[in-house]
Amino acid sequence: MSVPQPAPKNLLFDSLPPVWPDDTLRQQTAQHLARTGRCIVALDDDPTGTQTMHDIWVLTHWSVDAIRRALEDREPSLFILTNARSLPLTEAAALNREIAQNLTQAAAATGRPVTLVSRSDSTLRGHFPGEIYALADALDHPPDGICVIPFFAEGGRFTIDNVHWIQEDDRLIPIAQTPYAQDPVFGYHSSYLPEWIEEKTVGRIRAGDVLTISLDLLRRQGPHHVARLLTGVGGGQMIVVNAADYRDLDVFVSGMLKAETAGKRFLFRTAASFVKAAAGLPDRPLLRSDALTVGRLSTGGLIVFGSYVPKSNLQFEQVCALDSVVPVELDVRRVLDDAHREQAVARAAQAIDAALAAGQDALLYTSREQVTLDDELANLAAGKTISAALMEAVCRIAHQPRYVIGKGGITSSDLITKALHIRASRVLGQLAPGVPVWHTTQGSRWPGMPFIVFPGNVGQADTVARIVKSLRRQTPCCRI
Repeated sequence: MSVPQPAPKNLLFDSLPPVWPDDTLRQQTAQHLARTGRCIVALDDDPTGTQTMHDIWVLTHWSVDAIRRALEDREPSLFILTNARSLPLTEAAALNREIAQNLTQAAAATGRPVTLVSRSDSTLRGHFPGEIYALADALDHPPDGICVIPFFAEGGRFTIDNVHWIQEDDRLIPIAQTPYAQDPVFGYHSSYLPEWIEEKTVGRIRAGDVLTISLDLLRRQGPHHVARLLTGVGGGQMIVVNAADYRDLDVFVSGMLKAETAGKRFLFRTAASFVKAAAGLPDRPLLRSDALTVGRLSTGGLIVFGSYVPKSNLQFEQVCALDSVVPVELDVRRVLDDAHREQAVARAAQAIDAALAAGQDALLYTSREQVTLDDELANLAAGKTISAALMEAVCRIAHQPRYVIGKGGITSSDLITKALHIRASRVLGQLAPGVPVWHTTQGSRWPGMPFIVFPGNVGQADTVARIVKSLRRQTPCCRI
């Protein structure tokens, strides 16, 4: 295929057929799940996957008993945070196998069938196909098809003509032409998803052998034709699903459920939007910042910036410029030097404590120079060392912040498990598109405190700053 070029979004979207006219499909999905008891379980390789969800449990540990208790609540979806994107492939694969085996036991104990989703990055970073193959090996019934669905409406990620695009202002850019494709661990070269699958499987699966479900089929032929196509797959065939609107997902899910009813089984590698559609969750307005329980403390909030993607750097600059914010830098090179690490962490913790006690918001951040080492494992190890230093600084602070914002998926995940000690939490909804709020429960370090998961690749340049200002004022958070 020829290399796709950037295009105005309106021109590309205007060339598409209108969406399927039935607007009841999501409700029908919810009714199907309620009737059958099926639960959509997402294994999330960082905590940003909850960015489309509301009123569900998210677990950070996965014993059979913990999963069983969550399934017994009879909710349509459950998230399990794995943080697998921060691990080497062998560890990530082993973790996925362990969770799948525990999930199988818990599902049997509760009598609930489950649909398993490997939720990962809408910009195609992560352990693919390693994680999905590990899950397939662990299940009692091998999947007939493996569906790849990176569409993420809230972040401007669309799959059209099998090309995955990312929106920048009013243009769509092929994903391989963005900085995300240059990731030192998870980089790639193709925006055309069948070729991307061939690349990631090192030729084990050829692009021509990938089944594709087009927008033309979804929008002109509808769920019954999707079901007819899916009932013909087998042997773990890779399937690329195009989507440019939530209605496209609703059509696909409706057809997929019909194929499942006919006996077919599927695994999914998707972004966050698919989980919402598959769980039949209705749309909900953004949360109001004055609805969060942040006003009872006189301390400031804590914002922790670990993400290095270009969008995060722009957002960092605007937060740093706020009058209410005290910037606290953790120098990456000092953290990676054993002789200076302790002093760097101690100074950062002291500065945070002083800011919080004075009622100011503290911005803890890693120096913005990204350190790139010689190979993938070294880069992963350095990233874990840097994140561990951030978490140690947070663990040492004495004053409870009014809220915590984690900027970046791995940073948020480490805050959740290593600094805040959250084992189970409720997802309340979103403060901005793609920005979920978790309610910390008993057993965590600061029960009842809002924790805001802010993905590295979401929002505009001023989104984080606007949320910080809104939380400080306790006024309704504007739509962003």
